[in-house]
Amino acid sequence: MNTAEVIYLGEFRCESTHLQSGSKIITDAPTDNFGKGEAFSPTDLVAMSLASCLITSVAIQTRLIGYNLIDSKLTVNKHMSSNPRRISKIEINIFIPKRNLTPEDEEKIIEIGLSCPVAKSLHPDLIQDINFQFV
Repeated sequence: MNTAEVIYLGEFRCESTHLQSGSKIITDAPTDNFGKGEAFSPTDLVAMSLASCLITSVAIQTRLIGYNLIDSKLTVNKHMSSNPRRISKIEINIFIPKRNLTPEDEEKIIEIGLSCPVAKSLHPDLIQDINFQFV
């Protein structure tokens, strides 16, 4: 079964539909590459996928120890390079409420996050600058 369907709408815009749920995502080319920048770009989605996968992987595992990641926040910054045009670096800052986490819990959270499936799927030349802050 297919995962998604992508329709090109013109003006460097696409509509992607997740076939299982029907939810949709619109993407635009960024303003520095002929687009309007009115929606996430495909490369923005790559950076966001890394952040979402990371926090989801951690949430799944911390639930097993009875810890809830509610109110955790991630900020994402994507860096592009040219020649070839590609993502060169993704910076993610993760702010996790400390609550009752032990230093061992924090170490395990970092280990789980850094080994999420998206992190392991990206090209090794892409710099993943991931910073965990327990606040």
